Amino acid sequence: MKFKIVLICLLTIGFLTSCKSKKQAVHSKPKTAHHKVVEKIKEERVTQIDTNTEVKSIIFTSTEEYINFFKDAAMEEMRIYKIPASITLAQGVLESSSGNSELTKKSNNHFGIKCHKEWLGDHTFHDDDEKGECFRVYADPKTSYRDHSLFLTTRSRYSNLFKFEPGDYVSWAQGLSEAGYATDRRYPAKLIGLIEKFELHKYDTQVLGKSFEVVKASETSNHIVNKGDTLYNISKRYGITVEELKQINNLSSNEISIGQTLFLSK
Repeated sequence: MKFKIVLICLLTIGFLTSCKSKKQAVHSKPKTAHHKVVEKIKEERVTQIDTNTEVKSIIFTSTEEYINFFKDAAMEEMRIYKIPASITLAQGVLESSSGNSELTKKSNNHFGIKCHKEWLGDHTFHDDDEKGECFRVYADPKTSYRDHSLFLTTRSRYSNLFKFEPGDYVSWAQGLSEAGYATDRRYPAKLIGLIEKFELHKYDTQVLGKSFEVVKASETSNHIVNKGDTLYNISKRYGITVEELKQINNLSSNEISIGQTLFLSK
């Protein structure tokens, strides 16, 4: 009888001990702050996106004034990212209307760069190809120049542009159009026209350590048409008018073709 009582006591103690250990195992799950950390990061990111950027735009009275203000920034971008300073400046002039477009004045966006899904900065809405499109906003206008460089260097569709000879603004102008930077078919001609009108390619030669000389018609007798050439930019390059070029070469229209020889004087 005593043996049974002892056996029952031992079984009871064992059962109670087993239950206690299981209960402790359930409540011994380690706590973690990971969830709170993730939520904190999300809160900070949302705050950054929602913060309104204070835009202090600069009003320029002329294209020359605009170029003079941004030429150093364009040359610095060329040194770092190998984008011709002439192209950067010409795009800035064209896309921002020399800094005075409605979009540029309210956003400091000098290149019409849209938000895209990776943009976490401030933004504004503006009618472009479609109504109410999202565009990036910058506090400092020169930050727009840096973002332009990053935009071109981080997208594979522009990678072929960096295979051109340094400072080859004609190939760059045509290449930007072919890569889909702008929908305007005359985009290359407009860029080249601005570069040669304001001699923006002198900043390319400055970065490359070369001398800059504008070739005049009196110094050569003909011109072989290259990719991206137009009668307008050829006339500007050699200091003669489009009508003179047409008369000298018996042209009835402005159409020219690659490889064609144009005489520059009678």
